[in-house]
Amino acid sequence: MSNFTTRAAIRAFLAGIGTIAGLVVGAGGADAQELARPTSFFVQLGNANSTNSVTGGLDWDWDRKWDLGSGQLSGYYEGFLSVWSYPDGTAPGHTQLAQVGLTPVFRWTPSHGASPWFVEGGIGLTLTSKLYQPVGKRFSTAFNFGDQIAVGRRFGDEGRHEVSLRLQHFSNGAIKHPNPGENFCEVRYAYRFQ
Repeated sequence: MSNFTTRAAIRAFLAGIGTIAGLVVGAGGADAQELARPTSFFVQLGNANSTNSVTGGLDWDWDRKWDLGSGQLSGYYEGFLSVWSYPDGTAPGHTQLAQVGLTPVFRWTPSHGASPWFVEGGIGLTLTSKLYQPVGKRFSTAFNFGDQIAVGRRFGDEGRHEVSLRLQHFSNGAIKHPNPGENFCEVRYAYRFQ
């Protein structure tokens, strides 16, 4: 029987939305009206050994862009809710946990921003609804850092659709031990509203 409940997911989601809003506004990156107008939404599927993840979230583009080499550097804030399913290391069967997070992401686009291809990376903060303890591994904190790198391509009308392949690592940065970390390979689809 799973320890994960719908109430836990709702609590994690609401706490995550509050955290994301507070961090974005506190960082001076957006006001309340901008938070109500994300620039895109995304869904993402991932796998790490025997752990599967399903993620959904929203992105808020930054106002600034910079020339960098032959490309353009831009970025966005990513807020997400994820559900992980994995074999439970503390009891027989599978279990689930919810994860919320906020990540500032830098994106580099070749051809001074005109290319449909992009490369991106970021480091953010995450919080899980319980400690991640699959078979053979045990996290010591529900708070973790999430760093990611990705390569992707825009397509469709005005480049509103995006597909990317991501590598994402979660760990607590040695705040507390054990700190085994987990590495996910993920496929992401995003739709841009503007």
